[in-house]
Amino acid sequence: MNSPAIETEAELETLLSEPTAEVIETLSRLPGDIVLLGVAGKMGPTLARMARRASDASGTPRRVIGVSRFSAPGSQEELAAHGVETISCDLLNEAELARLPDAAHVIYLAGKKFGSTGDEATTWVMNAYLPALVAKRYRDSRIVAFSSGNIYGMVPASSAGSREEDPPRPVGEYAMSCLARERIFEAFSRSQQTPMALIRLNYACELRYGVIVDLAQKVQAGEPIDLGMGYLNTIWQGDANALTLRALEHTATPPTVINLTGPERLSVRAVAERLGELMNRPVRFIGTESDSALLNDARQGLERLGPPRVTADSLIERVAAWVSRGGTSLGKPTHFESRDGAF
Repeated sequence: MNSPAIETEAELETLLSEPTAEVIETLSRLPGDIVLLGVAGKMGPTLARMARRASDASGTPRRVIGVSRFSAPGSQEELAAHGVETISCDLLNEAELARLPDAAHVIYLAGKKFGSTGDEATTWVMNAYLPALVAKRYRDSRIVAFSSGNIYGMVPASSAGSREEDPPRPVGEYAMSCLARERIFEAFSRSQQTPMALIRLNYACELRYGVIVDLAQKVQAGEPIDLGMGYLNTIWQGDANALTLRALEHTATPPTVINLTGPERLSVRAVAERLGELMNRPVRFIGTESDSALLNDARQGLERLGPPRVTADSLIERVAAWVSRGGTSLGKPTHFESRDGAF
């Protein structure tokens, strides 16, 4: 393997939150506090820590404030231990939202995906109603808001993927609600002149969750891999963190739309076979590759924000080593193989 194995969760989280020189330079040019709404999810903690580390490295005094309900034990204390201020808040409670501190920069991570099927109403409240509340509360801030590559729908599997200017064709209520989130933010960006960027993320991956982890766990367990969704994009979460912070410098009215994923179009079959080699496990497949897949073309975003540091090959190697030795899993599969938009 070319990539050194990551041995502990502490080492992993330090790596995921390590700012690039470009992130440090970006935050040095952008004075003012940063608030991260919905910080306690999969990506938020290391993103907040990167913002804190980059601010310290640039000598830029600012508060980095993570906001969430913090339902998981210890999550609030862990952030505080790394210099991130925390505020427990139900964002749907307008009185609590109003009491949050002002900030020059807001990163919006709140939303609902898994469990959407059967609880569609809550999904729409979180993904379409809450953005209106946040946009009004932080009308004088610059806002970077997470969206999803799911809003595009399927494209030919042989293509480079959907581009930012392609019309959305969401499949299923989750993807529809993500498009609603974008439209709500866009409407308030236009009416209030609030600068925004919409990040259409297509599968951030670290070692405890992500598409490559899903495949590695199936290889490890000897489970067959479904080839129906035969191609994918993904990006190392540390790179997704860095490029998200750089997007603060690319907000605009109306919002800048950015596809955020890796530059590679990956074959599920080839990735699984490579994992099998690295993990010394046989690989079994079921089905065949469909002629369409959920793919996003990241070229415009990477030209604007910079290239990722970790290649798909390195990510596969890191995941194989972690899963092979029983590294911790978050137990949150991506369900990337879903073709009907149900999550």
